[in-house]
Amino acid sequence: MTGAPRNGDMPAGGRWTQEDLARAFEAERPRLLSVAYATTGSLAEAEDCVQDAWLRLRRLEDPSTIRELPAWLTTTVGRLALDALGSARVRRERYVGPWLPEPLVGDAHADDPADRVTLDETVSMALLVVLERLSPAERTAFLLHDVFGIPFDEVAGVVGRTPVAVRRLASRARKHVEDGLPRFPPTYDEQRELVSAFLSACQGGDLDRLVGVLDPDVTMRGDGGGKVPAVSRVEGGAEQVARLLVGFIVQPSVEVRIADVNGAPGLIMLDPSGVLTVMAFTVDAGRITAIDGIRNPDKLPGVRF
Repeated sequence: MTGAPRNGDMPAGGRWTQEDLARAFEAERPRLLSVAYATTGSLAEAEDCVQDAWLRLRRLEDPSTIRELPAWLTTTVGRLALDALGSARVRRERYVGPWLPEPLVGDAHADDPADRVTLDETVSMALLVVLERLSPAERTAFLLHDVFGIPFDEVAGVVGRTPVAVRRLASRARKHVEDGLPRFPPTYDEQRELVSAFLSACQGGDLDRLVGVLDPDVTMRGDGGGKVPAVSRVEGGAEQVARLLVGFIVQPSVEVRIADVNGAPGLIMLDPSGVLTVMAFTVDAGRITAIDGIRNPDKLPGVRF
């Protein structure tokens, strides 16, 4: 039996066994899930894309023709995710209220399904929300090249454009991302401290203190998907957002705890009717600039309070 290949290298003997392929694929799975999740905003769709890539790999008559397995898998998953995103965009046009990505909730050191995707800036909620403003081709070009390091000529094959056109797509996307992300993001500990202060102010009904941790132009989005109550439009302004939040969280029967949401401190809430809310925060220069509350139960299947 040949030794397991490392980093997608061809195994000794120049041919892949099914066992070699399985081991190499599993080593790449976390990164592939990140690619698909960042593209689609859905962990379920990401897992489908990765599984489909594995099936395609297994069906190859001669896998040894693959020059570099990690690159082949990344472009294959990227193409599948782009197709999935195209279908999802049609569904989102009929979506009730604001649409937000499915959150990844858990602890990086816990045995949690969310840990199957690397919880870092690659899949931050702030980035995913910004990516929603891009076309599918722009989003894919930016992610595959800028985030996951795939050369433009290979990205071109994924999106069906020339390398020159893909460069333009990535350039436009890069500008949107740079404009939309925090200029002065916090450390993990700084965000946890800010979220704790936010929660304390909400639970204490202290509007002045709450306004103090919010950016004057803070925005709040809620995603109930028409299945549970949620804010039906994007709310803006520190005072307006503070009043809405206090009115909800100050209820003594609402249970709240701090949790990791896409790799950054956020909140999980459970209201008296049993509806969960996962709240993600974008922080810039020490203030909360965006609050995204995901309440649609279809997007929270693995979340436990």
